[in-house]
Amino acid sequence: MDLSNLKPAKGSKHDAFRRGRGHGSGNGKTAGKGHKGQKARSGAPRPGFEGGQMPLYRRLPKRGFTNINSKEIVAINVSVLEAKYEDGSVVTIENMLETRAISAVKDGVKILGNGELTKKLTVKANAFSASAKAKIEAAGGTVEVI
Repeated sequence: MDLSNLKPAKGSKHDAFRRGRGHGSGNGKTAGKGHKGQKARSGAPRPGFEGGQMPLYRRLPKRGFTNINSKEIVAINVSVLEAKYEDGSVVTIENMLETRAISAVKDGVKILGNGELTKKLTVKANAFSASAKAKIEAAGGTVEVI
């Protein structure tokens, strides 16, 4: 380390650019706004202003709404449990994420009854369809709502 290698700490120096402070600065006189016109003057219109024409965001119709009480439930069929798990294993939401039976969970997981199940599994999830519950219990497994 010597004097020729010294530098200020990263993030400590700010750009001291001052617009419109003489032609020597490289951005004097019109300060990057060109010559005359509405956009060169103070009080230029806001973004999206169309010169008094009805703006696009008001011309387009409003469509639909977002229900703030909706939940994003991940659905998984018993056929996936049959393929991913060994006989006698405990199936939890954490397990399902590890084995990539599901990719992500927001508000919960529901087990659905599509497919066949021959393995005895202990399944822990937020919800079960009636057919899924029947198939898991018919195979000798147990169902646990968490």
